[in-house]
Amino acid sequence: MFSISTPLFFKLSYIAVDIGATNIRVASGNHNGLKDKLTEPTEKNDGTYGVSRQIIRLIDSILFEEPTSIGIGSIGPINHNLGMITNTPNYPINNIPITDPLIDNYKIPVTLVNDCAAAVLGEQTFGAGQGLDNLVYITISTGLGGGAIVDGNLLLGKDGNAVEVGHFTLDPDSELICGCGCKGHWEAYSCGNNIPAYARTLLEDREWQNGALYRLTGGHPSNLSSENIFTAARKGDKHADRIIKEIGVKNAIGVANIINAYDPELITIGGSIALNNPEKILNPILENVGKYTINKLPEIKITPLVDDAVIMGALALAMQI
Repeated sequence: MFSISTPLFFKLSYIAVDIGATNIRVASGNHNGLKDKLTEPTEKNDGTYGVSRQIIRLIDSILFEEPTSIGIGSIGPINHNLGMITNTPNYPINNIPITDPLIDNYKIPVTLVNDCAAAVLGEQTFGAGQGLDNLVYITISTGLGGGAIVDGNLLLGKDGNAVEVGHFTLDPDSELICGCGCKGHWEAYSCGNNIPAYARTLLEDREWQNGALYRLTGGHPSNLSSENIFTAARKGDKHADRIIKEIGVKNAIGVANIINAYDPELITIGGSIALNNPEKILNPILENVGKYTINKLPEIKITPLVDDAVIMGALALAMQI
C-alpha cells in the first residue's frame, strides 16, 4: 500500500500520465496542479512497446525542466510490480511494458497504478476528498472501475488490481456478458460499451415506436448506443427513460456493494457517461442505494475534477514516489 501521509516536495517538477483505451494524456505539474498537457489517441498498431514509445514522445514534447519522477494511471488489469498492462478487455494488445522503458529512458522513478487508483488519489489530493481518509472513486465510461483509500491507505492489492468494482457480480445467471467474458458483472449493464446490449434486452417484446429513441435509431435495435439512449431520455422518450432507470438500479446496487465493502465517507463518480449525463446517472443512485446498504450512507457526488481525475492522481502519485 501507498501511505497517503507521505510529505510532498513543493519545489520539484513531475510528469503525470493517463493511459486510456481511447486516449493517452501526458502533463507536467507540481503541488499547484497541472501545467502543460498533451492528448493523443492511444497507439494500438505498434506492438507491445508502441504505448511506451508514444508516452516518451509526448513527454519529450512538454519537457522543459528535468522531472523528479513519473506517475502513471492506466486502464487495467495491470501488474503493478512488473509495471505493465496485462489482459485488459478494452484494448487489443496484452502484456504491455510501461515503466521499464520510461525508467531506461529518463533514469528517474516511475510508478504505475490502475487508473481509478490514481483518480481516488487525485480526488484526495486536489479534489472533493481533501482531508478525508476513507473515500472511493468510481468511473462510468467505456468501462467501469473504482479506486479506494481506506484509513489513509491507497488500496492496490497483490498485482495492483484491487477495487475492480466493475467486475462485482450483480447476477450470475444473467445472459449479459461483460467484456472480460463473465456473466452478470456490473460493467455488463452500465458502461458505455455494454449499455446498448442491456438496452436491447429491456426493449425485447416491447412496442417502442413513435418516440425519440425510435427516430434516433431508425427503429433498429442494432443502432442503439449509449449516446442516443441518453439523448432520447433528455427529449422525454419514455422507453429511453425506462432503460436509464434500470441502469440506475444496477448502479445503485454496485454502489451499495462498495459502501458495504469499504465504508467510505465520500464516493465521487467520474467517467464520460457520468460526466456527460450527471443527473441521469447520479439521481437514480441516490434514490435507490439505501435499499441495499447496511453501512451508513456516505456523501455521493460527481467528481469536481471532471475529466482530470486520473491525470491529477498520476501527478499526486509522482509527488509521493
